[in-house]
Amino acid sequence: MPVPSLLAVFAHPDDESLSAGGVLARHAAAGARTAVVTATWAADTPRAAELAEALRILGAGTPRMLGYADARVPESAPGCARFCDAPLDEVVRRLVAHVRDFRPDIMVTHDAYGGLPGHPDHVHTHRVTMLAAQAAGLGQLYPEAGAPWQPRALYLATHPHSAVPALRDVIGARRAVYSVRDEQVTATVDVRSWLEKKIAAVLAHRSQVERGALPGVIASLPPDARERLFATEWYIRHAPMTAAPAQTELTA
Repeated sequence: MPVPSLLAVFAHPDDESLSAGGVLARHAAAGARTAVVTATWAADTPRAAELAEALRILGAGTPRMLGYADARVPESAPGCARFCDAPLDEVVRRLVAHVRDFRPDIMVTHDAYGGLPGHPDHVHTHRVTMLAAQAAGLGQLYPEAGAPWQPRALYLATHPHSAVPALRDVIGARRAVYSVRDEQVTATVDVRSWLEKKIAAVLAHRSQVERGALPGVIASLPPDARERLFATEWYIRHAPMTAAPAQTELTA
């Protein structure tokens, strides 16, 4: 059985590597088509070049950037609307165009909390992706965005409550942390065999390493700590209402 193609949608450059780098590398290594849409930052910024290097490492093609401004970093896309402020219909239509162009079997994005940090751009990316995954299969919506295509499933990158204590030691107890009940997790993926690529992709976001953001924290960890904390990825499976009933799963 062929490995399902995968389109990931994340808010910022580095989210793809931190949240789903293992799954992206795993699917690419198995011969699946993989790609990433990034909601914020302009294509002519240094972070876009870092994203291109991270995707090269993961085997996820070239960046697909919507180019909106980060909610907290206006210089991320000078003269462009903040992602959270852009007209919802416009953003959904633009993402639908990417879905219909790439035609993925499955999609991956942030969970409803926006992952551990709950960043507003992460939360909004979740909302937009949920809408676009369904709209992409409805031919009378956004006909100018291409022929309809319905992904079979959407996987929401998340963290179970049980994983939080160890992660708090790394990200710091001072920050709010959002997680879900362990029983809500429907896919627990061991990415240990692809951890080297995942970490290399995270560290390709050099500006984030230098400013001491999470990639910088990961850069300072010894290999055993990296494996303990980042060799598992967790997801919640969601099926769009218009999807066929057949199951399409992340490679396990």
